Amino acid sequence: MNRTVFILAVVLADFVGLSAWALYHHGYVGLFEAALATPAGIQVTTDLVVALSLVSLWMWRDSRERGISFLPFALLTVTLGSIGPLCYLLRRELGETRHAAAVPAR
Repeated sequence: MNRTVFILAVVLADFVGLSAWALYHHGYVGLFEAALATPAGIQVTTDLVVALSLVSLWMWRDSRERGISFLPFALLTVTLGSIGPLCYLLRRELGETRHAAAVPAR
């Protein structure tokens, strides 16, 4: 396992844990209620939507170039936020690692 894969796996695991903790305390609907309760929360939520939209556009283009299915990661992004792009990056890196291992050294 290379360093990038390790770091992505740790960040993904930690973020899934944080998301599960927040979901446990507030529920799925409660997360949105809390996020939209104040102008600051609305700004942060809007910023997240803009950022994830840009990342999703990049994922779509990158997945076409690499022959990776975009749909599962798009669905994860829509339902679970940043977990989708983190999973995509991990999948992308694992594919690169396998490809590099399969190509013989010159």
